[in-house]
Amino acid sequence: MEEKKQKASFMYSMKAVIWSFFGLRRKKDFDQDGAKLDPFHVIIAALIGVALFIGLLITIVKFAVSQ
Repeated sequence: MEEKKQKASFMYSMKAVIWSFFGLRRKKDFDQDGAKLDPFHVIIAALIGVALFIGLLITIVKFAVSQ
């Protein structure tokens, strides 16, 4: 009998991507990611994370320049 691997939710993928931006991930969580994460969710979460990061940088620069 074949076991179905439970796929992680999009929010789990988003959390994994955010922690990866900081470079902080527990070994246990990292090992589970290979089996759980859906590559499509990871790509979408990474694109959202990058867009938010760039938006934050642009906001900080605009604020610093306007002063």
